This record gives sequence, structure tokens and C-alpha cells, in this order.
Amino acid sequence: MRMSVVDVGSNTVRLVVADAEGGVPLPVHTAKWRLRLSEQVRPGSPVPEESVERLVSAVAAANRTAGRWGAPGPLAFATAVVRAAPNREEVLHTVRDRTAVPLCTLPGELEAELTFLGARRWMGWRAGPLALLDIGGGSLEVAFGRGRLPDYMASLPLGAGRLTHEFFADCDQPTPEMVRALRRRVRHQLRDVAARIRWEGPRTAVATSRTFQQLGRLCGAPPGRHGPFVERRMSSRDLGEAVDRLAALPVDKRAQLPGISAPRAAQSLAGAVIGHTAMKLTGIRTVTICPWAIREGVLLRHIEEGPAWWAEIARRREEPAPPDPVPLRIAAGTS
Repeated sequence: MRMSVVDVGSNTVRLVVADAEGGVPLPVHTAKWRLRLSEQVRPGSPVPEESVERLVSAVAAANRTAGRWGAPGPLAFATAVVRAAPNREEVLHTVRDRTAVPLCTLPGELEAELTFLGARRWMGWRAGPLALLDIGGGSLEVAFGRGRLPDYMASLPLGAGRLTHEFFADCDQPTPEMVRALRRRVRHQLRDVAARIRWEGPRTAVATSRTFQQLGRLCGAPPGRHGPFVERRMSSRDLGEAVDRLAALPVDKRAQLPGISAPRAAQSLAGAVIGHTAMKLTGIRTVTICPWAIREGVLLRHIEEGPAWWAEIARRREEPAPPDPVPLRIAAGTS
């Protein structure tokens, strides 16, 4: 069975075309279109018309590409930047009407659940009780579980792009006080979630997302050309040193560091502060950088439960948009 998924993130639209072999999504083609929505959408502001036009073009191109690779219409979702926008419904309707792709948004807790599912399947049962950290452009997802799905999950408005806008807007090289203010915000909003993770005492911790992948490379993890099966780990101590290293450089110099791409250089410092603070508060000393995340979780869920569950997710696009994320939002799942 061939399938495809489209992920509209804060920086890119990503397509994965995969075959389901033995219950595992095996990628046959991937593609991406750079949008940089996080640079164009301020927290709490609508998605600008020109950004919607670029989004429509990217989703249409992804749909055509999936068709050329023999996949039916993609499972398409947008993450926090679109989800929190006041004109979310207008954006979703525009994309659907002009591309025939039923783009939807996922609640933050569902993002955490699906990302955990992808990470659990990649890490396997020998990982034991598992903690997950995922830094996106608009939100931070945290989850813990002993089984296939998380027992505990939280979605917090602590994305790297979002906090870069709030704390480092129009600032090429933030002052130490600005960095400390950002860290205080993260500590305040993550305190209760971190206490729960410490109480659970995970055996293994994983970090997903492009932000963590780039930070892992900066901290010495093997480069992507070595393939997905090479173990990549990152310690809290190394990430703390990376925070100091990034804070000492203007944006253009950060982009010259190992792993830090030019499009993400501006938000790399906020991402490092978020990640390091989360690891310190949760007591996690080392994380494994996991290549499977939300896209793989969507594909796995589709393989396991069939199309009915996604049809229900897509149907919810007609419901009113939720308010902007509150500082703390926690939900329990089933394992």
C-alpha cells in the first residue's frame, strides 16, 4: 500500500511518500518546499495573503508529486503557526478549494501523541519508559509513556520561532539579559510539566524535530549523510555549551556553524535555550536524536487504524478555531 503525508510546518512544507511493508512506512520519496511561515507570521497575527498564496502553491506541488509517485491524495496537516492564526479557517478553506487537498490542523496534544508513536516504533520496546521532547516553530510537545501511546502529554507555546519573535525580534545578537529573560519564560511555563516527567523517571529520552537534529549536529552528533541508523546523542552539558556559543554570535555567523542552516540560524538560539532548559528541568542528562516524528506517526496510525481515523481528523477542520495556546495544557492518553 502506497501512501503520502504532507506536513506544513513553521519553515517548510514536507512531503513523504511511503510504502507500508509489514506495518512499517518505508519512504520511497521525500520533498520539501521552503515557506518560512514563522518569519512572516507574528504570534497571534493572521497568516498574510502572500504567505497563503505560497502555501497553496506548495501544497499543490506536493499533491502533484505524490500523484507522480503513485500515492493517493496526501494526509495533510498544518502545525502550530497555522493552528494559532486568527484566520486559520480561511487558510484551510483556501488550500482545500484551490488544491483539493483537505488540509487540517492537529491539536497540540495529538501532535505529541503521534510524535511519541513514531519515536516509540523507532526506538523499540527495549527503550522502556520513554520521554519525548519535540521543539517546533510554534510549540513544544512533551510526552511520556510506557507503551505504544503516551500516558501523559503536554503542548506548550514554547516554539523556537515563536519565542524568537517575542524575545529577539529585530535583534541580530541578543544581550545576556534577553537570553536570561527567555530562559525564565521557559522555566515558568515548563515547571509543572517537567515535574511530572521527573516523577515518572523515564529510562530513555528522545528528542525529535529539525531543531533538535541541527542542535545535535552542533554538539557533535554524526552528520545526516551517515544515514538514519547511526546513533545520535546529545548531552545537557553539550547543549548548554551550545547556548553560550550561539549567543556569542550574530545570526550570519551562526549559519556557519556545523548543523545550523541559514534559514534556521535566527531561531537556533531560542531553540537551544528551550531544549537545554527542558532537559535541565526534567532531569534528562542525555537525549537520543530520533529521526522518526509526527509524519511517521501519522503514517503508522493510518496503517494501523485505516482511513476512518484521519477522516474524523479532517472533518474537524469545519469546527471553530481554538484560542491561542495557553501557558499550560495537559492531557492524558492511553497506552
